[in-house]
Amino acid sequence: MLGALTAFTFAAANDRAEFVPVWAKSAVWYQIFPERFRNGDPANDPRVEDIRGADPQEPPRAWQVHPWGSDWFELQPWEKQNGEPELWKHLLRRRYGGDLQGIIDQLPYLQQLGVTALYLNPVFASPSLHKYDGASYHHIDPNFGPDPAGDRALIAAENPLDPRTWVLTKADELALKLIDEAHARGLRIIFDGVFNHLGVTSFAFRDVVQKQQASAYRNWFTVTSWDDPARGTKFDYAGWFGAKSLPELREDAHGIVAGPRDYIFAATERWMNPQGRGAAHGIDGWRLDVAFCVGHPFWKAWRTHVKRLNPDAYLTAEIVDVPAKVVPYMQGDEFDAEMNYNWLFTAVEFLADPPAQRISATEFDRRLRDLRELYPPGVAAASMNLLGSHDTNRIGSYLRNRGVGRYRNWSTFSNRSKTAENPAYSPRRPSAADYARQKLLVVFQMTYLGAPMIYYGDEVGLWGGNDPDCRKPMLWSDLTYAAEVFSADARTRHEPDPVAPNLDLLAHYRKLIALRRSSPAMLHGAYRTVAADDVRETFAFERSADSERVLVVLNRAAQPTLALLPGEADGDYLDALSGQRYAVRAGALSPAVPAQWAVVLQAAR
Repeated sequence: MLGALTAFTFAAANDRAEFVPVWAKSAVWYQIFPERFRNGDPANDPRVEDIRGADPQEPPRAWQVHPWGSDWFELQPWEKQNGEPELWKHLLRRRYGGDLQGIIDQLPYLQQLGVTALYLNPVFASPSLHKYDGASYHHIDPNFGPDPAGDRALIAAENPLDPRTWVLTKADELALKLIDEAHARGLRIIFDGVFNHLGVTSFAFRDVVQKQQASAYRNWFTVTSWDDPARGTKFDYAGWFGAKSLPELREDAHGIVAGPRDYIFAATERWMNPQGRGAAHGIDGWRLDVAFCVGHPFWKAWRTHVKRLNPDAYLTAEIVDVPAKVVPYMQGDEFDAEMNYNWLFTAVEFLADPPAQRISATEFDRRLRDLRELYPPGVAAASMNLLGSHDTNRIGSYLRNRGVGRYRNWSTFSNRSKTAENPAYSPRRPSAADYARQKLLVVFQMTYLGAPMIYYGDEVGLWGGNDPDCRKPMLWSDLTYAAEVFSADARTRHEPDPVAPNLDLLAHYRKLIALRRSSPAMLHGAYRTVAADDVRETFAFERSADSERVLVVLNRAAQPTLALLPGEADGDYLDALSGQRYAVRAGALSPAVPAQWAVVLQAAR
């Protein structure tokens, strides 16, 4: 019965009209972790008092802004002064000075790379490096702007409950400048919405701690007990997955309760229609953090609010779960798309994993088909097909550590890919063979159905295990970097691993992005599987739009392979990657597809 119901639900969903923004299906995304992307204004670098309230809660004895080009695992003199043996504390306290001016300064780089849309990890006020512990949703972090002290004074004079008192700080103004300059360059931009919880430094939570049940925000959080000497109780509350630094917003049958819901709606409008200037000057949508932790009724109401502000806005959700559990969020009344982790799992299982973990070509085809057909029309085409993010190991490091675990088993692999949790996980520089396999994955990413997303630095070979090692400072050609010699214990050493942008890899990304953007078939065309050959370990698919047809053949085998393409008409092609001519005759492609590589075939002229 369940199987029949599921099949009916999916079929009915696919009979409906599309609801996703058209532009999102042609987007090439670039994810920026602002604190680690570029320091464009050293004058706004954080001070030690600016990080108070972030984990770890213990204040450091000594602290400085971290050198951008330093060895990741090497403790600086001030870190040694703190005398703490836990490396994670040092890594969480580090600030490198990345800011919004750094992003603005590098918009030309992003244009040259070829991406068309930017996703920024949280930019709102917060003491942490990641800013998922928001102090507010209506102000940009003062240290991301040009006047941190002045901004904090302005914020202190507001009434957070009254949007009429909200001012524009210098950081807020710089964010609006970033939006306008991105738009002027043809780049869309979305912010990270963290609406499940706030941080302990937020205006609302601090007021509750201070005033207890007399606070105007007393109903905003899930308080489990109040300070009451007569009863002998202490103040306590629910934190996200037990994290006390992230007090969860309270929910009822309608989702997030009225107080924080109204605040979120007002903050949403502030960034989508800034000062009533219209949607053209606001962000183009949102990525929603831990969307599965917030009730469906809230998302339905919030989507209505967002689409009223900008009918063309894009809403993408973080839901790392089995595909079937993602379906309810993608029915046109909550989100348009998702961060497509299930696509990532499937891609590496066929193209990257060692023999004991890999899947066959036919299983690869089945899993891809399931993902395409799971959601209503347009969702798969607009979902972010990613090879890594701020919550995963870098793709280069995954490839160096192939076999350390199954990516799809996220609950266990997440920790197995952290150097602090798994001594067997290598933090060393990926090999030439690892980068070559990354290139193959990029070929598939840029030619397949969906919106490719690049995590900052992957295009220049930045490496690192899962959080926090995946959040290293960006590699820039005009900066100098120390070789990595310190191991993950911050004490022992290894042979130096040179640190510099991988310009060959960067050229590959640029080439594939340009190829995708020049081809309507690859950008937004239809998809068809041509052949899934378990014996030869090849997989071929077609992208088509109007009169254009592109044939992509992936060869996972360790040797050059003559791919069989049953039913394909005879034809002559040119490989867009190598410039070599190929021909299909009697259902066979020749010459052979190089080992562990691909061809992207367009009709020869």
